[in-house]
Amino acid sequence: MCWPPDDPCAAPVIRIFLLLPLLAAAVLFLAGLETAPLVSRSASISPASVAEARGLLLSNDPRRLHRGEQRTAQIPVALIDEAFNHLATRSLHGRGAFALVDETGEFRFCVPVQLPGLSGARYLNLRAVFHAGGGRGQAQLASASLGSLSIPPRLFEWLSVSVIEIAGLGEQWQLLRKAFRRLDFVPARSAVAFTYVWEPGLLDRARALAFTPGDNQRVEAAQRALASLLMNYPVNARVPLSEVLPPLLAGPEGEETLQKRRAALLVLAAYESGKSLDALFPQASDWPRPRRLKLELLGRYDSAQHFAISAALAVWAGEPAANAIGVYKEIDDSRRGSGFSFADLAADRAGTRFGELLLDDPARVNAALRGSLRDSDLAPPLGGLPEYLSAAQFERRYGGQDSPAYRQVSADIEARVAALPLYR
Repeated sequence: MCWPPDDPCAAPVIRIFLLLPLLAAAVLFLAGLETAPLVSRSASISPASVAEARGLLLSNDPRRLHRGEQRTAQIPVALIDEAFNHLATRSLHGRGAFALVDETGEFRFCVPVQLPGLSGARYLNLRAVFHAGGGRGQAQLASASLGSLSIPPRLFEWLSVSVIEIAGLGEQWQLLRKAFRRLDFVPARSAVAFTYVWEPGLLDRARALAFTPGDNQRVEAAQRALASLLMNYPVNARVPLSEVLPPLLAGPEGEETLQKRRAALLVLAAYESGKSLDALFPQASDWPRPRRLKLELLGRYDSAQHFAISAALAVWAGEPAANAIGVYKEIDDSRRGSGFSFADLAADRAGTRFGELLLDDPARVNAALRGSLRDSDLAPPLGGLPEYLSAAQFERRYGGQDSPAYRQVSADIEARVAALPLYR
């Protein structure tokens, strides 16, 4: 049976047929909700994953790769697991996990759902199991489920693309697919072997995805502002960080001011670490270089460095990444640097809290910047916090990050930071 377009009785029926796919999706969504989360974990990142990521970047440094060169990277499962969880947390406010199970790789994703009329918590749980390798080296979907419902492969592909797009990762996914050649699971090494072909244009596209044209302009403006500000001091002058932050971060509340502050913290972190921004912004080689001073926090250059870098990491990558990188740095120092320092961790934690505050409570930051800001407003007193511990000394006194002794000092640091009016 058919209806002519001008039949008044046809319109409601046609609308019902057009709504059927949406109704089916809604029914599938509601049927897939469960009362228990598939993934239950924190958003934290381990220092070990930071070390593994750094090692991978060093061994696959794009500056040393040639066009068309094929490389295979052995990526630890734990690193993929924490990276997936970090993306799920930051982009979709959910949780994620990855594991090798027998000869397959299993992704799990969970996001809490609030629906009117439903009592108690509900969770959208998604599970996908893949086989790797095969004739063409592609990952093949073995099974997928939404809650207790099995999902056909085509529907899963649509759901996956939708989630990637909603998370704002569509371009990154296409970039990855372009470089990809083969994927293999290596259970014996608890790793995934990722074979790719390098093209120099991929680095340019990655930069373009990481930083918008607006970011480029704001970072350049922040670099010029820092250079102009530091010209007011003699070379190698000792300057409190609290004296530099207010003019560098000044501005009314609003999204544009927030973006300018993110750019300013990135520039300040690069300056404090002695690193050039050229790798991120090739045009930075033409920007003015800020005069070298000794910015200090509580009379310490290293504290200012830790604070600035952690604040930048918090606003660009999030608190878990900032905390993990801070701990990793101290562990690395205990092996071949100045030694493990809980005082540095306190400066890291204060910088992370400051970065969080920029994102979550700009009014409080503005009030602090307009007042007579002092170093003691930014970071807690560091007296009594153990420092300069070698790896052997750290192991003997604290054993590891999960030991009661380590947790006690960490709790002391948290209490010191929380006692500051700015972070209450």
